[in-house]
Amino acid sequence: MVEEVTFTVSGPDGEDEFAVPERLVELLAEEDDESQAQVVADLALMSFAQRAHMIGHHGEGDVGADFEELEEAVLDRFEERFGMTFGEATGHQH
Repeated sequence: MVEEVTFTVSGPDGEDEFAVPERLVELLAEEDDESQAQVVADLALMSFAQRAHMIGHHGEGDVGADFEELEEAVLDRFEERFGMTFGEATGHQH
């Protein structure tokens, strides 16, 4: 049986939990001393950046006039956390 680890995500409007295989979290760590929480937070931010890119550049519905500002904000957070742009990280330039 695969051992799992459970994470809790807390936000301004509540909490949610999810479980993933613990070994997978370990394999996805960039460095040996990276905590499991850091790995999950990195993946969450990567996912937000990727989804924002998909919505903004590949026509996934009406996103409103302010979407460009929202995308820029998440891409700025990405660059701050990872020390490179989303385009550099993925090879997918705007």
